[in-house]
Amino acid sequence: MGRYLVTGGAGYVGSHTVLALRDRGEDVVVLDDLSKGHRAAVPQGVALVSGRCDDRAVLAEAFARGPFDAVLHFAALSLVGDSMREPLRYMAENLNTLAAVADATVKSGCRKLVMSSTAALFGFPERIPIDEQQGHAPVSPYGESKLMCEQALAWAERIHGLRYASLRYFNAAGADPEGRAGEDHDPETHLLPLAIDAALGKRPPLMVFGTDYPTPDGTGVRDYVHVTDLADAHLRVLPLLDTRSVRYNLGNGTGYSVREVMQAVERVGGRPVPHELGPRRQGDPAVLVASSALLRAETGWTPRFPALDDIVRTAWDWRVAHPQGYAGAKALAPA
Repeated sequence: MGRYLVTGGAGYVGSHTVLALRDRGEDVVVLDDLSKGHRAAVPQGVALVSGRCDDRAVLAEAFARGPFDAVLHFAALSLVGDSMREPLRYMAENLNTLAAVADATVKSGCRKLVMSSTAALFGFPERIPIDEQQGHAPVSPYGESKLMCEQALAWAERIHGLRYASLRYFNAAGADPEGRAGEDHDPETHLLPLAIDAALGKRPPLMVFGTDYPTPDGTGVRDYVHVTDLADAHLRVLPLLDTRSVRYNLGNGTGYSVREVMQAVERVGGRPVPHELGPRRQGDPAVLVASSALLRAETGWTPRFPALDDIVRTAWDWRVAHPQGYAGAKALAPA
């Protein structure tokens, strides 16, 4: 049994990774300032250190719960649109947070770190699906900030021997199949929960940004990976860090358009998705699909939920069971 520190572990992907670690019997400590995450998303019996990852006193408190076998880092600003409005904040906070966590990891004697990265590193891709050989050309400060974080980790490895894994994925989607966790953002910007809420009458009609892309139905195409499968990938790279650092692109390898996602919600929920058609958003590529061929070959990872309807069904079920998200959910018991 190992012991792991998960920063941002009260957030969407982080909380599902905490569940995956707990399901295989690991001890987990979560570090989260709860600005975006939810206290109720942290499972019972998991210690929560509340505070910012760039606060030295908070980091000292978290690492005092160790020693840790590895640190899994999810805490970051992650909204592309916001980064276009506040570029310096995104680049400064994401790099400073990662640097502070990596520095504390090294000083604690731990030499393994897994970072949640993004396919936004690649901007407008040269070819689809996006593999690890493509050049980095971010078209948003968010993507640029994650590229800077990867570069910082490369220096940490070179100078301090910190082995790291960087997982570049694009659209996390779905919810825990057992209903223990789900997606609850404020504001919500992800297509699937917005489409579900529109179908349930909880939000205004869904806005479809762009209908004139060079795609089969004119709407943007993205790769949707079930959040539980993402969590599994984070666990599968841990053994590789015994000997080397790795960088992997992570996706199902199949793209779905905005219209196809809406149709899947209608099939699963049995209700129409009210929507409106709007212009393209600046900086949105027509197609983003990430290859996971290298990750599959080197770790044996394969998605349990590759079908879009299965992804949608878990998200729909969680939302129906939790109409207010985590609001009003039972608070975390002290650990």
